[in-house]
Amino acid sequence: MSIPVPNIPTSLTLSRILLIPLFLFITPEHPVWGAVLFSVASITDFLDGYIARKTGQITKFGIILDPIADKFLVISALILLVELGSLNAIVAIIIIIREFLVTALRVAALTKKIVIPAEKGGKIKTTLQIFAIIFLILKDSLFGIDLYSAGTVLIWLAMFMAVVSGYNYTVSFWKRIR
Repeated sequence: MSIPVPNIPTSLTLSRILLIPLFLFITPEHPVWGAVLFSVASITDFLDGYIARKTGQITKFGIILDPIADKFLVISALILLVELGSLNAIVAIIIIIREFLVTALRVAALTKKIVIPAEKGGKIKTTLQIFAIIFLILKDSLFGIDLYSAGTVLIWLAMFMAVVSGYNYTVSFWKRIR
């Protein structure tokens, strides 16, 4: 019996998960390296989907694993930022609840063979969230530049978009299952 070798997109997704413990360990003492690790992990999120679509390497395993890896990375970063005192716990909780809600809706839809595609609001939320997390990690570690204030604004905008896109996903879900 042979063990299947993951393709490049799935390997990138797995690397995102494997980077999380290193990110959590390094970031408190070395925020610049933590921001670099988070950035690299975030880039793999874009690359795995792009490569899978371009090369026809889309797999059921990848379809399931990719959003899970995304949630693991973002939730880990949000919890770390709360622990470091860089993020209000309520903001983190709202974003995390939205992530679980949308994931649950997508899984429920899949049981009925309905695919709820990513929507524009969710993509905007993700972009805002990535930059917010990077800025909140860095604070003033990058040449003394105050990135914390910008990160705070971005994370609040990301939270707003999380609520809006979560609502849109919920509406789309109920329309499609009826």
